[in-house]
Formats: sequence, C-alpha cells, structure tokens
Amino acid sequence: MLSAVHAERGAVSGIRVECRGRVLEVTLDRPKANAINAATSREMGEVFSEFRDDPAYRVAILTGAGDRYFCAGWDLKEAAAGDGFDWDFGIGGFGGLQELPGLDKPVIAAVNGMALGGGFELALAADLILAADHARFCLPECRASILADAATIKLRRRIPYHVAVDLLMTGRWMDAEEARRWGLLRDVVRLDQLVPAARQLADLLAAGPPLLYPAIKEALRETEALGAQEAFEVLNHMRLPAVAALYGSEDMVEGTRAFAEKREPVWKGR
Repeated sequence: MLSAVHAERGAVSGIRVECRGRVLEVTLDRPKANAINAATSREMGEVFSEFRDDPAYRVAILTGAGDRYFCAGWDLKEAAAGDGFDWDFGIGGFGGLQELPGLDKPVIAAVNGMALGGGFELALAADLILAADHARFCLPECRASILADAATIKLRRRIPYHVAVDLLMTGRWMDAEEARRWGLLRDVVRLDQLVPAARQLADLLAAGPPLLYPAIKEALRETEALGAQEAFEVLNHMRLPAVAALYGSEDMVEGTRAFAEKREPVWKGR
C-alpha cells in the first residue's frame, strides 16, 4: 500500500493521496490554479508508479481541489522566478502520467474546472474522463509559440483531426458539452456529483476482472499503428504478455463458467 511518506510529502508538493479500498485517489491541491511544478510532477510520478506496481490497487482517480481549476498546466510563474527551469519531471513525465511505462490499470480523470495546457494534456493521459458541467478545456501554448507536444500526439487520436488542429492552432476554449459531443468525455455532471460519479465508475472497474484491463490497454497501445490484419496476427499469436496472461488465466475459466451458470464470477487475478 502507498506509504504515509507519500501523504506527508504530498502536503508539501501539492497533491493529496487517499486510498479507498482498491481505488487510489490523487487530488492536485496547489492554489490558486493547481499548476504543476517539477517537484509536484516527480511526486506524482512516484505515486502513480507505486499504483502501477502494487496489486492492491486496481483503479486510480485524478482530480483537482476547488471548483475553478482542474489544472492550469506547468507552473511557469514559479519556474520563471527561480534560478532556471527545472526540466526533471520525473519517472512519468509531466504530471506523472504522460510517459509512465507499463501503466496498464485504468485511470479516471475527474475534471472539476478549467484544464489548460498541460492540465488538458494531463486529462488526456487518463483512460476515461468525467467533467463538471462548468469545466472548460484550452491549449494556450500556441499564443507563446510553444508546441503542446502531448496534446499534439494524443488529441487527434481522441477526436476528429480538424477539431484537434483547431484547438492546437487557435488556443480557443472548448466547454464540457462540446467536449462530450466530440466523444472526449464519458459524461458531464454537476460539480457536486463529479467525485461520486468518478467513484461509482472506479468501483465498477475495481470489481471487474483485473487481468482484463491490462490486456485491453496493452492491445490498444501495441496495435495502434498497425493495420487490421497485422493487429489480428499480433493478438492471435499471443505476442502481447498481458493478453497471453489473460487467456491462460484461472479468471478466464471462472468467467466462462460463471456466465454459463448465471452467477457472479469470483476474480482471483490469476
């Protein structure tokens, strides 16, 4: 389980960590805008890498404190005020999620307010996104002639190309309803229902077959750039470790038996 050390360090670096059964909840809490500095990013990487490696956890929720900002991205004011830019974002890249290798458990982003720049990219690093009805999304980097690199890589894979280019090149705001319309969000709810909705979804996933989610994420990741036939060959020949583990598992036998016997399966994660 995540140690108390993380909770103590989180209070300093600007994150709060709560363990709720098999669900890990991480809350960005850096007033006024929940912007992330290098120290916070490194701490988030450590927290999410421990979440990845600890079998006690099956799902994570990431949200922001307050009702105005989910995350305003990189804390440029703090960086500019220092002796130089600290580019060491830690094991998972910016925000601990963007480049964390082998993260094959579901992550839910509960966007409680504005998600700007790196904050928008942080939401994109999650597998499922819920948003409060007043949430808004923006990539303002273009106004400073900065490439929103993670968004450039990921956004066109989530929404139509021309919409992604529009957001990247104009820096305009996109509200929650538009984001849902393009399929970026799973749901839009009132702010007071955001965390309960995220927890309900997390509990649903946590109660599901634990070997299935790594197989899904691995298959999505490893076949993304392949043609359909190549992708089938990769899957059919068991070239993906998580997929092979799923097909050779006791859980798969239990799942088929439970379905045939019209009962709830008992997952063992093996």
